[in-house]
Amino acid sequence: MTVTYARDGAIAIIEINNPPVNAASAALRAGLADAIGRFARDDLARVAILHCAGRTWIAGADISEFGKPPQPPLLPDVITQIEAMPKPVIAAMHGTALGGGLEVALGAHYRIAAAGAEMGLPEITLGILPGAGGTQRLPRLVGLAPALDLITSARRIGAEEALKIGLIDRIAEGDLNEAAREYAQSLVDAQAGPRPCAAMAPPQIDEDLVAGLRARLAKRYPGQIAQLRAVDSVVEGGLLPLQEGLAQEREKFTELMNSPQRSALIHAFLSERAVAHLPELEGVSPLDLTHLGVIGGGTMGAGIAASALLSGLAVTLTECDRPAADRAAGTVAGILRGAVKRGKITQSRCDAILAEKFTSADSYDALTDADLIIEAVFEKIEVKQQVFSALDRVAKPGAVLATNTSYLDVDCIAEMTSRPQDVIGLHFFSPAHVMRLLEVVAAGKTAPDVVATGFLLARRLGKIGVRAGNCDGFIGNRILTHYRAAADAMVLDGASPYQIDRAVTAFGFAMGPYAVSDLAGLDIGYFTRQRRAPDRHPRDRIPVFADRLYELGRLGRKTGRGYYIHDEDSRGGREDPELADLLTQVRAELGLVEKSFTDDEIVARYMAAMVNEGARAVADGTALRPLDVDVVMLNGYGFPRWRGGPMHWADQYGLASILKDIEGYSREDDHFWQAAPLLRQLVESGRDFADLNRGKTA
Repeated sequence: MTVTYARDGAIAIIEINNPPVNAASAALRAGLADAIGRFARDDLARVAILHCAGRTWIAGADISEFGKPPQPPLLPDVITQIEAMPKPVIAAMHGTALGGGLEVALGAHYRIAAAGAEMGLPEITLGILPGAGGTQRLPRLVGLAPALDLITSARRIGAEEALKIGLIDRIAEGDLNEAAREYAQSLVDAQAGPRPCAAMAPPQIDEDLVAGLRARLAKRYPGQIAQLRAVDSVVEGGLLPLQEGLAQEREKFTELMNSPQRSALIHAFLSERAVAHLPELEGVSPLDLTHLGVIGGGTMGAGIAASALLSGLAVTLTECDRPAADRAAGTVAGILRGAVKRGKITQSRCDAILAEKFTSADSYDALTDADLIIEAVFEKIEVKQQVFSALDRVAKPGAVLATNTSYLDVDCIAEMTSRPQDVIGLHFFSPAHVMRLLEVVAAGKTAPDVVATGFLLARRLGKIGVRAGNCDGFIGNRILTHYRAAADAMVLDGASPYQIDRAVTAFGFAMGPYAVSDLAGLDIGYFTRQRRAPDRHPRDRIPVFADRLYELGRLGRKTGRGYYIHDEDSRGGREDPELADLLTQVRAELGLVEKSFTDDEIVARYMAAMVNEGARAVADGTALRPLDVDVVMLNGYGFPRWRGGPMHWADQYGLASILKDIEGYSREDDHFWQAAPLLRQLVESGRDFADLNRGKTA
């Protein structure tokens, strides 16, 4: 049974057992309502303890019910039933009490938690607000400021902080269930009654505090609505009796449930869990992974090493000589010290990691015991091939040999070894110890257990692994090349790079393409264009202005000038008035007549190019499903999460509208603007990308 009822003397024991995370499913809600009813009718029971079997308290909603009509009893009704009990109810929490799980605890009258328990209300990350009383009971219990912080930040807090703000009454010393029974008995002995949040006065509304929070939220989450609606619910509810406050909370919850942003954020949430489920890996076990080798101690290599060390892996990092190895070791140590400053690890753990888990060396011979070796050297095929030729001689049999390339052909790299089945691409994103995305690139001969090991590494590092096929740029950079080409073409035709950046960020991107170039370095794009030059089509439009900036030594932030001027007076860069003259000169040399673009036109072309190439990547198997494209763009390229990813956005915008846009653009340039056959096929068959995610053919 999902919920059981028992009694020990005057203490009723209500146990929830819905593995693996005690999700608040319809069966759990019904069982809990029934058990609470039994407690009400049990005249010998004076107090009830709600606790959960397994590794956690109720950890939130049941994911399998997302997008389906709600089944009674609804969670708010069950919580109200608990709160209305004329006898005390204690919530005994361990593991994670999140979302609806924490709201159940708020409906109880007393709360005790295990020392390691964590609590939080993460609903805004899904585009909704706590809809089972969280915006009403929490402020009454802990006060306005702590409640608004927890609700709008979606952060988790530990038992110590929960006790400090009054969210819980006790932290269990030793066994939670035993401590909860002692607590219950003390209530019986004291003849204590229930202590519902409904009987507590709402907090005073501090208008200055609320106004300041609204301003910060609007700046931090531009375009998003859930955060501000949650503030509305707390503030409006604070002026009403609880039942009326709960009613207005439910109205706002329902409004958000029906919003496109909620749909997009749920899609992102579910897609990030779906990307690791690959038919090709069913029944395939990954290889052992305890010792990681990293070749190259630059920004990327050091970041990979630090990420692995923080996950518990042993790491050996090699460089070309001892001084370089020492510099790399210093970079890794600096990253770990940064983790100490941010409270991620203790100083003692940092010291132990560096002393016991980390080694730097100046020879590949130090990698002979590594289970997986990641090459992170200069992005040049000849350099990487030399590394793999050497690795083939020193790596132990069965070791996974991985290249951290952004664009290059993994098959050409694997050819340099006698074991291409052990070679894989692992495309990390910079900074590697921060960015969550890892493209797992399966080359032509990569063995399934090696692919499985790539996904194991992603999980160990706390990253989202996405399987990508082997092509120039894989999923993300391949698509980036196309939407960046669309942006460059608009600049050639008369748009300002600054207008494009403003339009794209107003759409929701974290940064515009030209600000990104300055951050990454204009030399990266220049070298990529040079590498591709021999295969360039005569009708490809070359961003001559970008080459001119490179030739002028304007490489972006690292040189102080790129598209923007970067100095002490300009956080993030300021517009360069000299750029307009350079663009005018380039257009004149190319014989181009300048025209203007509206912001909407810029976004339409930018997104059409992105979606069109995403459709091609899905069609040729570079990406398995549209959702894989979405996850890559969300986690590696700053795509606005509240729009769900480009393929989800395309479904909402309308594939027929995108196809019509592309056909219109093709009248100007029928070389670049060619509709992907898959896009046309979906429109003609009345299907969309979501159908492909569900396994339906086009």
